Amino acid sequence: MAGIGKRMRPHTLTVPKPLLPVAGKPMVQHLVEDICKMTGERIDEIGFVIGNFGKEVESNLLKVAEKMGSKGKIYYQKEALGTAHAVLCAEELLEGRVIVAFADTLFRGEVKIDASKDGVIWVQKVEDPKPFGVVKLDKQNIITDFVEKPQEFISDLAIIGIYYFNDGAYLKKEMQYLIDNDIKDKGEYQLTNALENMKKKGAKFTVAEVAEWLDCGNKDAMIYTNRRMLETKTDRKNTTKLENSVIIQPCYIDESVVIKNSVVGPYVSIGINTKIENSVITDTIIQENSSIVNANMASSMVGSSVQIEGKRDNLSVGDYNQFKN
Repeated sequence: MAGIGKRMRPHTLTVPKPLLPVAGKPMVQHLVEDICKMTGERIDEIGFVIGNFGKEVESNLLKVAEKMGSKGKIYYQKEALGTAHAVLCAEELLEGRVIVAFADTLFRGEVKIDASKDGVIWVQKVEDPKPFGVVKLDKQNIITDFVEKPQEFISDLAIIGIYYFNDGAYLKKEMQYLIDNDIKDKGEYQLTNALENMKKKGAKFTVAEVAEWLDCGNKDAMIYTNRRMLETKTDRKNTTKLENSVIIQPCYIDESVVIKNSVVGPYVSIGINTKIENSVITDTIIQENSSIVNANMASSMVGSSVQIEGKRDNLSVGDYNQFKN
């Protein structure tokens, strides 16, 4: 999660993209919780590969690991040199059984790990595979090819960015080989190239197909993901202070939020200590310590410590901003 999140600006000017909230939790926390639940056993260590995001961000990430009963560790990718390089930044964790996840994606579905295979790659069928890395399978569901962004049809099974490996040390060796021999694809060291080398040497990888792949790449995608997470998650919080107001479910509203003379929902997430007054809000993410007054807001994303007064629609407002009509 070391990227700077250009497509999520201005929200990523103050916080890394995987710590942006979706349905009341940072997206990386959703991802960690879902992976831990899926494995059915305790995960010993969780490493976060980040850029220079500051001590507060690092502390919050370590708390995510602690909540899962795991030891959290922070690693740094100082240059954007590709996915294999990023994973290798946490090389000390690459021993034994390992799960690798890129933290700007969420998923839904009952996924089982086949521990008899050398690795499992999470995939979903897509209509247009050209923007993605894809895999091709044989009749036994074993991967025969990894292809990065195919311009001609190879397969519609897109890699969503979550992987299981039985032997982390073997993965580490193959990624290090790419770097030692300066083997790049599109100017970067690619994880798929390491997987291709492992496959050629006899490793057998299979796939786990998810029911739904939720992208968090831009504002509109985040709002849609927030909607789907609110529809499917059961731990929604709504014990808030209402005064002459209505909440239309599903929503996540922190108990510290104050709502007066307003209609909120459906598909709204609101963080701590935010105040809503004389407003109608739907399909929107509002973060912490913000104030929304006399607004008619939809399909919007509002950061922390923001003040908005007056009718607004389809907003994307970063932290510490003020808007008044």
